[in-house]
Amino acid sequence: MLQHPHQLYEYHVWANDRLFTHLEQLPEEVFHANVTSVFPSVSQTFGHMYMYEQLYMSVLAEVPNENIFPRIPDWTEEAQGKTVDEMRRLFASVAEQFRDLLRRTPDLDKAMTIEHPRYGSLDTHFSEILRHVVNHGTYHRGNVTAMLRQQGHTGVPTDYMFYLVERRDGQP
Repeated sequence: MLQHPHQLYEYHVWANDRLFTHLEQLPEEVFHANVTSVFPSVSQTFGHMYMYEQLYMSVLAEVPNENIFPRIPDWTEEAQGKTVDEMRRLFASVAEQFRDLLRRTPDLDKAMTIEHPRYGSLDTHFSEILRHVVNHGTYHRGNVTAMLRQQGHTGVPTDYMFYLVERRDGQP
């Protein structure tokens, strides 16, 4: 069982915000520059992350797949060609939607069955899917750090321990 799902999600939001703050300090072209990596640019990595967040928020809200899958092209298009600030606003919006969903879900460890068109059904829990969302974000924030280093820029620490230290010290 996931002990603190709200805190884990807040870490995820914090880490994304911290990375956006760092990106805002860099030249805008860094966000869109072509690199050799998992995705061809930092902006396209964030576009994938945004689509994924929308998709899994819908899964957690128990929206049927036939209503989710047609939205994937819209979510993908919505994130195309955005500036760092515009992308940050998209992420802030989806974070508020996630927070609302978390507030409205009385049992954050409730059992769920999700259906994947390729991999079949999976019996799991709300908290496990939420952990997957956070883990997915962590993975791609690491990709972004590697992309920044390819371009001669440093990354920014977004490890969970840095979040805990900031919380301990009362920093925002």
